[in-house]
Amino acid sequence: MTLNTKKVIFIVGPTAIGKTELSIELAKTLKTEIISCDSRQFYKELKIGSAPPSKKERSEVKHHFIHNLSVREDYNAGQFEIDAIKLIEKLHQTNDTIIAVGGSGLYVDAICKGFDPLPKISKQTRDQVTFEYHSKGLTWLQNQVKKIDPELYSNYDTNNPQRLLRALEVFQETGKMFSSFKSNTIKERPFEILKIGLNIERSILYERINKRVDLMMENGLLEEVNSLVNFQDRNGLQTVGYKEIFTFLNDECTLQKAVENIKQNSRRFAKRQLTWFRKDKAIKWFEPQQLIEIKKLISEW
Repeated sequence: MTLNTKKVIFIVGPTAIGKTELSIELAKTLKTEIISCDSRQFYKELKIGSAPPSKKERSEVKHHFIHNLSVREDYNAGQFEIDAIKLIEKLHQTNDTIIAVGGSGLYVDAICKGFDPLPKISKQTRDQVTFEYHSKGLTWLQNQVKKIDPELYSNYDTNNPQRLLRALEVFQETGKMFSSFKSNTIKERPFEILKIGLNIERSILYERINKRVDLMMENGLLEEVNSLVNFQDRNGLQTVGYKEIFTFLNDECTLQKAVENIKQNSRRFAKRQLTWFRKDKAIKWFEPQQLIEIKKLISEW
């Protein structure tokens, strides 16, 4: 049997851990390109709150799936699987090894494992679920999904109503959990996969998150969110850093409280990311500063 000479190295971990810096360093060393698996960074309007690589960083190493969509567009992990696999096949024609980076576990799984096709949802089911959500609110929706699909509930951003609505629609239509549509048999890929996870002591991570939020506010996050107020119901904006500012702009809380909520929800998001990735026994864990050890692992792979 011939071993695959084509490889993809995944850099995963919680928000604000330093994935971008490591991926760029490795891409420079390997003279290769980077695929983003961060679903928040797909949207071109989210220039601050999604913490994408800077223009300077993107000029140093070519990135893919950064600012390639508009919040006006619908996109999901199933479509990402198709697009990413097609791109990897193209990039492997000139690069044996590619770097993939991101904190969206579902989108990492899209490349590594693949998905079974999701069922079509009837208009009747969608309208009924949407009506109940608007009548009963987010807490009701969260409780419904927690009851029918605890795996999804424990790993997703439970303040994102769009994903929760999708999970409830699938259950109402099929009687099956949304999480059950992750491919039961991992799809065979024509490349080897190495997964590197980054983590640090929780108190240090939380301090990094708080500082990052303060920096985002200094860099104009409030103005960015205000420019998107007419699109606040779009799926791409149901995410930490945006929905909290919308509550301020909608006169539901003070700006100070909105910023506090961003920090708190970012910390919770980081905890959920770690919960997701720790279930994957294939991940090799390091602290961000262990660059020598990480490069040694790659060279021996």
